[in-house]
Amino acid sequence: MILLQTLSADTLSASDSLMAAAGGQNIGLLDLLIKGGYMMVPLYLLFILAIFIFFERLMTLKKASKTSSHLMDQVKILVSSGQIEKAKILCAGEKTPVANMIAKGIERIGSPLKNIEVSIENVGKIEIYKLEKNLNLLATVSGAAPMIGFLGTVAGMIQAFIAIAQEEGMVSPKLLSEGIYEAMITTAAGLVVGILAYLGYNYLVTQVSKLVHSMEYSSIEFIELLQEK
Repeated sequence: MILLQTLSADTLSASDSLMAAAGGQNIGLLDLLIKGGYMMVPLYLLFILAIFIFFERLMTLKKASKTSSHLMDQVKILVSSGQIEKAKILCAGEKTPVANMIAKGIERIGSPLKNIEVSIENVGKIEIYKLEKNLNLLATVSGAAPMIGFLGTVAGMIQAFIAIAQEEGMVSPKLLSEGIYEAMITTAAGLVVGILAYLGYNYLVTQVSKLVHSMEYSSIEFIELLQEK
C-alpha cells in the first residue's frame, strides 16, 4: 500500500512538472521545426521539390489539355475537301499533344494506313513521355520522406538515450520528454511531406490518364476518317 502511494505521488509530481513546463513555454510551429535537428534539412528540400514538380506539371497538363473541341470537326472538313496544308496549319497552331498526333497523321496522308497508324502511335508515345516527366520523382519523394523522417527519429532517440545515460542521479521527466518529442518531430514532418507528395502524384496521374484517353479517341477518329476516304 505504501509502495502504491509512493508511486502515485511520484507520478503526480512528474505530471505537475510537465504541465508547468508546458504552461510556462508556448512552443510555436517554427520552434518545433527548428528543434527537429539536421534531418529536417533533407525534408525541407524534398518538400520544396515536391511543390515545384506538382505546380510545374499542373501548368504543363493544363496547357496540354487546351485542345479546341472543334479541332477534329475542322480537320475532317479540311481533309475531306483536300485542303491538307490548311489542316496542317490548323494543327500546328494548337501546339497540344492531340494536335501534334493529328498533324503527324496528316503529313503521312498518301502512305499505307498501317504506316500512318504507326506514325501517330510513335508521336503519342513521345507526348505521353513529356506529360509524365518527373512524376516518378514525385512518387519517390512520397516514399522517401517518411523513411527519412523515421531515420531522424531513430537518430534523435539514440541521442536522447545517450544524454540520459550520461545524466548523473535521477533523470528528470523534462529531459526525457524533450528528447522524445524533438525526435518525433522528424517523423511527423516526413509523413506530412510524404502524404502531400503522394496526393499530388495521384492527382497528376489521373489528369495524365484523362489526356491519354483524349489522345487515343482523337487518333481513332482520324484513322476512321482516312478509312472513309
